[in-house]
Amino acid sequence: MEATAPKQLVEAYIEAYNRFDVAGMLAPLHEDVVFRNVSNGEVNLTTTGKAAFRQQAEQATQYFSQREQRVTEWQVSAQRVEVAIDYTAVAAIAFPNGLKPGDTLHLQGKSVFETENGQIISIEDII
Repeated sequence: MEATAPKQLVEAYIEAYNRFDVAGMLAPLHEDVVFRNVSNGEVNLTTTGKAAFRQQAEQATQYFSQREQRVTEWQVSAQRVEVAIDYTAVAAIAFPNGLKPGDTLHLQGKSVFETENGQIISIEDII
């Protein structure tokens, strides 16, 4: 069986993310996947392993009633995919930063995906 190309893995992950499809998000991930969220230069969330990622992803589906990651730029190499992201979401809950249910959030950032043996081994979301 031929390994899935890194760009196809990332496309499948982002499409599942936009559908709130946690099982679809998990499908291209390596069992030992590491996820990091970086905001203002600081890592504010890290998960290690598919089970921890699933728990975080399921929890995050409750935060927004709508969400979309739209890729504006691709940089693809053999084992690494870096994408520029326009992110839009509608809050489903009140957030500590003052965002209220129904408020729209717009962010721009990037995500860096590392692949190994046809699976995503690490994801770093940077805003």
